[in-house]
Amino acid sequence: MSPDLTDPASMPPCSSLRIAIVTETYPPEINGVAHTMRHLAEGLAERGHAIQLVRPRQHGEQRAQALPPRDGIAVHLVPGLPIPGYRGLRFGLPVYWRLRRLWGRAAPDLVYIATQGPLGHAALSAAHTHRIPTVTGFHTRFQRYSQHYGLGLFTHRIAETLRHFHNRSDATLVPTAELKAELSGEGFHDVHVFGRGVDVDLFSPAWRDDALRHTWGCDEESLAVLYVGRIAPEKNLELARDAFHAIRAARPEARFVLVGDGPGREHIQRENPDFICPGAKVGEDLSRHYASGDLFLFPSLTETFGNVVLEAMASGLPVVAFDYAAARSLIDPWRNGVTLPMGDHAAFIAAGREIARDIRRVRQLGERARHTAEDISWDRVIRGVEERLVQVIHRQRGTEACRATMATTSE
Repeated sequence: MSPDLTDPASMPPCSSLRIAIVTETYPPEINGVAHTMRHLAEGLAERGHAIQLVRPRQHGEQRAQALPPRDGIAVHLVPGLPIPGYRGLRFGLPVYWRLRRLWGRAAPDLVYIATQGPLGHAALSAAHTHRIPTVTGFHTRFQRYSQHYGLGLFTHRIAETLRHFHNRSDATLVPTAELKAELSGEGFHDVHVFGRGVDVDLFSPAWRDDALRHTWGCDEESLAVLYVGRIAPEKNLELARDAFHAIRAARPEARFVLVGDGPGREHIQRENPDFICPGAKVGEDLSRHYASGDLFLFPSLTETFGNVVLEAMASGLPVVAFDYAAARSLIDPWRNGVTLPMGDHAAFIAAGREIARDIRRVRQLGERARHTAEDISWDRVIRGVEERLVQVIHRQRGTEACRATMATTSE
């Protein structure tokens, strides 16, 4: 009996695949897409697949086209230009002919395209030229971001362009079932869920740092309110400011710490000199900042997922957020955090004020948030993505590609 190609679990395994991942952003750049792409590339490599990472050269990198392979990941660099308004980030140029030659010499089994810029469009066309199966990732709600950067009139056109781009691929992966239903209803084809995980050792209450809290002016009984992320118009931080003012009316000793950078940082510091803005943090330094907080405010209305929600919960912080994306998937209201109806600013402010009244309640909600996060591992997420990529390859090429790979590996 032939395998059921609609069920990834029923398909014969592939010992090793050659997978190209094309992305405009990758660590050490700091954003949700870069974070997710690192886990995808490293996770697939750890599972025995040969990964080719195609990305723009980052600031300070040489003009070489390739970097030495490391831990199963070969990096191919392409030219890029700075993204206006996103200091430190670049978009890749449309290097169709370079990718066509690269994959003509050694075609991957599949190309995963994470971003919809010029590089992503070039990669999709080059893969089609060589009849290579493709999967695209819907990682950013560009149509919602446009409203915050003077492009609201183009929202419909942006949505049409995104739909056309993703429907040229063999499947599109999204972070939540909610977004899958939304995009499917808007005419996107073959949409599947690529969830998110969290490193519960890196993001953990164990990183709590009393000395760091002291620099914020907090002792053990004080309330440290935290936000982590880009400080920019699309993050709706005026609402976080208003919510914190309501919290401080009830708890005068409370402090607000905004970890991150962006075009709005200078303005928010100037208008609120009492706010603590230490800039962007990474690694263990970020872990200490998360775990040293008590309550996490996340007022954004433009998230595709919101990795910071999961990181905050893993660090033992209850999150106040609107009821969509990661918050809808992870938060049980008033048990391990709080969610509010989309766009209800008054309810968001009231919830922040209410939860902050009792520090013991904050800590109890935080403990339950941590328990929720402990069940969400990146390993399980990557296994699911691997199965979906295998399904696409089988559907496009039959089982021969995987059989040939297994035969070569067993020789």
